[in-house]
Formats: sequence, structure tokens, C-alpha cells
Amino acid sequence: MSDRRHRKVTKEIAQCNHDETTNIKIELIDDSPFHLRGSFRGPQDSPYEGGHFEVDIVVPIDYPFRPPKVRFITKVYHPNIYASGVIDLDILRDQWSPSITLSKLLISLQSFLCTPEVCSPEPDDPHAASVAKQYASVHKSFEDTARNWTRIYARSSCDEAAITVLILHMFDRFQTTYFREVMYPEWLVGSRRL
Repeated sequence: MSDRRHRKVTKEIAQCNHDETTNIKIELIDDSPFHLRGSFRGPQDSPYEGGHFEVDIVVPIDYPFRPPKVRFITKVYHPNIYASGVIDLDILRDQWSPSITLSKLLISLQSFLCTPEVCSPEPDDPHAASVAKQYASVHKSFEDTARNWTRIYARSSCDEAAITVLILHMFDRFQTTYFREVMYPEWLVGSRRL
């Protein structure tokens, strides 16, 4: 069973990563095909648009007959995604089918961001319960908060690189200004005389 599981998971990863239409990717964690990181873009025309979302996937021994354990690595403001990243989605529990591939699972998660199941927030997770209440009663406020969380927590690595460059540039300018005006103010005085 393990060799068959290994072949199936390896094939699913390759198919997912070669499909240019979905923009969904899967990578190995610690070179194991049974511990994975999936990623996808936020759905268009949603508060999650423009975000880059990552999930941790652990493939069980009896996959595909049992669903993988999946949790969000990226913080997401959603009624069915708890503060710990745990996802309350029926296909990860009792509605799982062996025909669901890793790619289909990630596409389902991407779609799920737009269609929460607000009827079943976990009572022991106050964060999810309050998000569900906001989603149901003050939807505009929910969307604004989800959009802000997406901007803060779901930036792509390209965005992070741009921010890092900006911070380094600002730090460099601060150092130069500090050096000239605080450490050696006579340079400033001397330059004003010119």
C-alpha cells in the first residue's frame, strides 16, 4: 500500500504543478511526499483577491481512502478557518471521497474562501464564532476585515521582497541622514555656507 500511495501522491503533485490553468502549487516539506505545502491565489472578486495562501498537508497512510490533514499556514479571516489554521470543511471529514485529488482539494479550498458554511462554527473557538456572527450580521464589515487580513497576512513572496527592499532603502536613508545631521552636524553647517 505504501508504494502505491507514494506513486499516487507523487503523480498528483506532478499533475498539480504542471497545470498552468489553476495557479495552484504543491511542494515537499523535508523531501517527503507525505508532508506537503500547498499554495494558491485568493479567488477573484472576493475579499481574498490578490492574496497568496499556503496550507500544510499531511497525507495519511491510508490515503486516498482517508482525507489528508490540512490546515492553513497563512492567517485567514474566515468563519470556518480557526485561529490555529484548522479548516472546518465537510470534504476534510465525512464527505471525503477517494476520487478527490490533492489538486481538487486545493481548488475546493480556494472556492471555499468565497462560500463559507456559517451554520457550523466550532463553539470552542471564539474567534471563528465571532467571525461567523460578523459574516451573518454585518457582511460589509466582515469583507473589509477579510480584505485587510489578506493584505497583511497573505502577501506573495514578491510583495515581501518589495517591502524588504523598501525597508532597507528607508533604513539606508535614515542612517545617512542620522550620520550627517546628528553625528557630524558640522557637515550640515558647512554645506549651508556653500
